Amino acid sequence: MRKICLTLPTNRACTAMIVALLQEAAYATRTFDVEVHVLILDSSGPATFAEHARAARTAPAAGVVVHHLGEEAQRDFLREVIDASGAVKQDLLLDLMLPAAVSYGACTNRAFLIAAALGCASVHRRDSDSDYQVLNGEPVYPVHHELMSLGKRAADAVGGVTGTDLAAAHADKPVVLVGSSFIGELSVDIGEMRDLDREVYHDVVSLWAPSDWTTEQKRELVDESFRGAGHDPFTGDRADLTLVDPMRVDMCNISFHRVHEQVPLPPATDTIGSDYFLLHLVYDATLPGVVHNRNIVNFYTGERRTESGFVAYQNRFVKFFLSMLYLNHVYREMTEAGSALLDEHHEVRVGRIAELVRESTRLDTAENVARLDALDRSYRRLGGKYAEFADALAPRRGRLLDEARQDMEDFALLIETWAALVRASGSTSLSRLHA
Repeated sequence: MRKICLTLPTNRACTAMIVALLQEAAYATRTFDVEVHVLILDSSGPATFAEHARAARTAPAAGVVVHHLGEEAQRDFLREVIDASGAVKQDLLLDLMLPAAVSYGACTNRAFLIAAALGCASVHRRDSDSDYQVLNGEPVYPVHHELMSLGKRAADAVGGVTGTDLAAAHADKPVVLVGSSFIGELSVDIGEMRDLDREVYHDVVSLWAPSDWTTEQKRELVDESFRGAGHDPFTGDRADLTLVDPMRVDMCNISFHRVHEQVPLPPATDTIGSDYFLLHLVYDATLPGVVHNRNIVNFYTGERRTESGFVAYQNRFVKFFLSMLYLNHVYREMTEAGSALLDEHHEVRVGRIAELVRESTRLDTAENVARLDALDRSYRRLGGKYAEFADALAPRRGRLLDEARQDMEDFALLIETWAALVRASGSTSLSRLHA
């Protein structure tokens, strides 16, 4: 029986989502011949953690195994894995895998390694600020389409989808990604900025793009960014076997096979979007995937509406833009390389990815200086709390520029070490780590 890992990283109260996740796991075991390991990686405070633990102890369905791990248990696991891997710079690797600050990439990387320890063939990620759509009173679970296709040879996955535009040249490759998007609020909390000043919103969001893009290209990017699948509710299934455009899927609604054991995600801290790297790699390397329409419902938690929540989120937003100097370079080079990023067994040439990431760290930072200048102008034009944020950002400019470059240096190191970490995870037991 195939094992799969259905994971939920969280640092906030989300009991309802944990209960819903267990129900999705039960659906998977009823519908497919799988054993589901539900992995809750919990960085929340003691009271919230205890509430989550009570929800996680709800009598699981047959074939569902629940792992609810706090940071101490995760750290113990990582120490054991890193030591067994024989890697150099072990203290740094532990910091990259479990940093003190928020890291979207690091929490998902931990799920990848723990899934390897559990013997799971795939990882299926959901988010704590999400919910499932309902049709005719029944939840619409993304795991349905994920298990219909994930891990199959592309030619064999055709029967489980409603359409395909995949060229025959890709027929023997494995389906390594199945995902969808979300409906509801923007994935990035900048709706207020858009309402205040559309021109400023455009100027800010366009900083995502490479500096040499045309005005029209930037406008199209802004129009498409952070919107997910809009607001239209689910009415019936659609699933397309294709080369998956990263703009069509989101990390709140994603699953991976094989590729996540070859290349990790960037471990950058306080940086939104740091967990999207594999979506670009899969697409650029011409590995098959499936896009379906069982979109997750995205919503904002109350914390984002507080003063501290606003500042924290804007910091992550700024660091996202600074990361794009480096990531846009890597993405451009991966796009140019295409299928040459794969070996004869359709495995990623990991060394080449690490080379591209290290190469990016030698880029001139003038483009990022210009990004910070543009953000300063835009935030001051918005006034109020945005202008106050600009005041606080100004003295940190040099440090932020350095951090963005160091984040990519750290990512290169993690890529180079990843295979050893995955192998070590495969021989590491989780049984003594449960909370």
